[in-house]
Amino acid sequence: MTHPESCRQPAAMALVVLAILQGVMLAAMLARVPPHPPFTIALFAMGPWLGACLAAIAVSLMCGAESSRAGKGFALLSTVMALVSYGPQKWVDPAIGQIWPAVLAAQIACATILIRTSLPLAIRFRRKAQAVPS
Repeated sequence: MTHPESCRQPAAMALVVLAILQGVMLAAMLARVPPHPPFTIALFAMGPWLGACLAAIAVSLMCGAESSRAGKGFALLSTVMALVSYGPQKWVDPAIGQIWPAVLAAQIACATILIRTSLPLAIRFRRKAQAVPS
């Protein structure tokens, strides 16, 4: 079976990592298997938040995480949303001894997405700025 070219992009692979981690987090929360996230935090309920995260990932993958403007935008949105659950603040969480593999994997995935989607854009803008005569 052949896979579409967009599935072989590093950003798409990183989005799949985030989708799996967030899906497992949602399943652990619903099954109340420790360590699981709280059902609610100060800003929102976790179930709908994780659903929105998974939806943003799906849209990015369907649009092409590295090949379209919409795909890149949703990939960046997915990254920001994932960092709420897996950001640097998790390294001081009391449960870090149990959750560090997921935190590390998610942060590597987020870095991959940021590099693959926003770095080419920054380089392109820089080249345009250099090409414009003063």
